[in-house]
Amino acid sequence: MKYRPYGNTGLEISEIVFGAGAVGGILIDADDETRRTAIRRAIDAGINWIDTAASYGQGRSEEALAWLLKELSDDEQPYLSTKFNVDPEQGDIPGQIERSIGESLKRLDRESVDVFQLHNRVSEERGWFPGSIGVDDVLGENGVSDGLQRLVDQGLTRYIGFTATGESSAIHKVIASERFDSAQVYYNILNPSAGRAVPSGASAYAFGNLIDACHAHGVAVMNIRVLAAGVIATDVRHGREVPVAPGADVSMDEDSTAMLVEALGDSQGTRAQLAVRYALSNPNVSGVLVGMAELDHLTQALGAQELGPLSSDVLSRIHALVDSDYGRLS
Repeated sequence: MKYRPYGNTGLEISEIVFGAGAVGGILIDADDETRRTAIRRAIDAGINWIDTAASYGQGRSEEALAWLLKELSDDEQPYLSTKFNVDPEQGDIPGQIERSIGESLKRLDRESVDVFQLHNRVSEERGWFPGSIGVDDVLGENGVSDGLQRLVDQGLTRYIGFTATGESSAIHKVIASERFDSAQVYYNILNPSAGRAVPSGASAYAFGNLIDACHAHGVAVMNIRVLAAGVIATDVRHGREVPVAPGADVSMDEDSTAMLVEALGDSQGTRAQLAVRYALSNPNVSGVLVGMAELDHLTQALGAQELGPLSSDVLSRIHALVDSDYGRLS
């Protein structure tokens, strides 16, 4: 396993991050022995980061991690990040955040986490996207960033982060504020707009080189949705392919994936490995978060990391598809 700097925190993060979320669901839906095996294999392979959230399985992911991590030695303990949502209409955002971390720490059965992250999408104004909160809710007085800083001061979290989905202009403002240590950034081989320029008129939402902005401001980048909720990896649908980017569409992702497979086949590994290797090809990505539904998904992610970034020739072929919006632009 290789490791990369986690922004300006001084931490080193494994290139593969164990995603304990609902889309993969292995820590929520699998039996105890499978969950135990998944964590054991991840740690043995050098993965040093697990990411979860209060909403994953309505807290079951955090609860599973409580006993799973107790089975590891002190030297094996990974970094742990979790996430929370707020409802600004209820007021007292700092109070909501403090209650959320208290509930998460109780489920996790620990005294602190390494990173506590806003899970809401961020937009210029509240409600631009369902559940999104405004920039002022994040950066304003007694907003999210103020509330999170209080948790740092109390020793309940070492660092603070946010989920960089929602409205691109708003996300850039949050990054530029330099009030957050990390961002979870939507970036994949079908929509790489967070990491490179894409043609105007492209069908996928443009995130405007968020990764470069994060790098410029010392904000760590945890790459999310590298498999587009599994659409890139497999043709099997499980009903959890919920798009998180504005305007994202599963059928559109399926069409783009078909073109990608036609162009490259299995020359770069499995479909999942191609996607992970693409993300790892961006040096400003700190770690690639991979959700897992079964143990083979972990094996594939580790295999992609061993194969390493894609060659410049392969990247050029992929970007030719991106620049044509996967055949949608003439």
